[in-house]
Amino acid sequence: MIWTFYWRRSNMGDTTSVLKRQVKRNMYKWHRILGIITVIPVIFWTCSGLSHPVIAHWFKVPVAHEYIRPETVDRSQMKLSIQQVLTKNGINLITSARMISFGGQTYYQVKNRKSEISYFSATDGKQLLNGEQLYAAYLGRYFLGDSTSKIKSITKVTSFGGEYQYVNRLLPVWKLDFDRKDQMDVYVETAQSRLANYNDSNRKVFLWLFSNFHSFAFIANITNNTFRYIVILVLASIVIFSTLSGLLVYGVLWKKFKKPATGQKIGFLRRNHRVIGIAVSLVTLSFIGSGAYHATRKFKPDDRINYVSEPEINNSQLAFSSNELPLNWDEVSNVAVTRFNSKTYYQVKRLKKEDDSWKKQQVAKAESFGQQQQKNQPDLDYYDASTGQLLPDGVMEHSYSLVKQFVAQGAADGEAACCEMMSNAAADQSAPLIISSSDFMTKFDSDYGFINKRLPVVKLALSTPTHLTYYVEPATGRMAARVQDSDRREGLSFAVFHKYLLVDFAGKNFRDFLTAFAAMGVLVVSVLGLILFIKTN
Repeated sequence: MIWTFYWRRSNMGDTTSVLKRQVKRNMYKWHRILGIITVIPVIFWTCSGLSHPVIAHWFKVPVAHEYIRPETVDRSQMKLSIQQVLTKNGINLITSARMISFGGQTYYQVKNRKSEISYFSATDGKQLLNGEQLYAAYLGRYFLGDSTSKIKSITKVTSFGGEYQYVNRLLPVWKLDFDRKDQMDVYVETAQSRLANYNDSNRKVFLWLFSNFHSFAFIANITNNTFRYIVILVLASIVIFSTLSGLLVYGVLWKKFKKPATGQKIGFLRRNHRVIGIAVSLVTLSFIGSGAYHATRKFKPDDRINYVSEPEINNSQLAFSSNELPLNWDEVSNVAVTRFNSKTYYQVKRLKKEDDSWKKQQVAKAESFGQQQQKNQPDLDYYDASTGQLLPDGVMEHSYSLVKQFVAQGAADGEAACCEMMSNAAADQSAPLIISSSDFMTKFDSDYGFINKRLPVVKLALSTPTHLTYYVEPATGRMAARVQDSDRREGLSFAVFHKYLLVDFAGKNFRDFLTAFAAMGVLVVSVLGLILFIKTN
């Protein structure tokens, strides 16, 4: 009996020893397999990630202006009203009209039903030939601060792709190709006098590298977006498992499983791969985990560009002269025409006499974490185009009308209504929406960041379980963004774990340095692992 007992214990010890060897062998084996499968994608991700702060922030080519400084209208040039100009040119139907100034002249910028934009002098009503190209050239030179370089070509861009990606949000725009050593291209939106983007030769290379090596755009070009994000998620999952197995092998179970033979030393590569790997493991998990989470949100296309209200406006509806509006013209920077709730209005933008230095820091502040802004008084007034009477709280009335339309459009496009209130509004536009809060926003914040491009916007938060919030741009009748709790969670994850916005208190340069340093650590451990794999095979 005693002999049997010891024999069983001996066999159990042998079995445990064999099991340990099997576990040890398989853990190393699978860590190596998982690592070698994803080492190239990880190198692509880290190298392209490293280039982002270098090109986007540290060595970004400055431009003279990032926005058109608003000025009060020149009343001496406003000889004709909008209605008079339209009548003189035989135009009965439009979708929008506003005032712009360039070359020392004031014009009415008019968009027709075909979204074609024309320019008419506010002084004599004559049409400016090739007005779109001339105004685009003026804007490009103004933003760039270059009045001498030749413009090789001016091209209208009506879709995203190539060097003008969806992240730029604005369409249509004009691309101006300047004949300069840096091969500068400037993209401008004439409809709102905005700088949409600009790329020199270095930035063009970076965009190609980032698009293909960080976002894997080449996969979408070969197949489609859905397959691209499936590949990204599969690779990200493998990287996460590889990182966790590395933590087990080189961290938690290192002393138990990694005992070198007597007289044998752990090599330089393996020792540094282990030390650096453990040091950057959490960084790797944060980068890859937040990136994967971000990718899951890409399966549903961002179709905000399709949400726009541009009802037809008949010239006869402009019975009250725009030049006779009861305004303090010394504070007016623009007069436009819009229509909602079956009525046509003059949309008057007042020029606030305030410090506008924030506009020069929009990009920096847009990526700052947790900033809150104070409530703003709208600088848009609405006057009935038939009577000239002021519409109280017109900007909120207009924005509410836009949200009602977008809710109904979303339901028609197959989006599930989140609650009975939205379902009713989708079925019947006369049904009320319950608004929990509203704001007129002139700055970006953590929920509505610089990535959305458009300002000013009106924020309307609906009383729904998901705290659905619409951001609409009254000047264009467009939906600038639509945000709910799931978007906020993903945005918070990406901001904290991928862009490290929690360290913004130390400054943007420090944040970029920390992000680049972390990415460099992941790159080094990946390269060491690759070399180690090659040398041991």
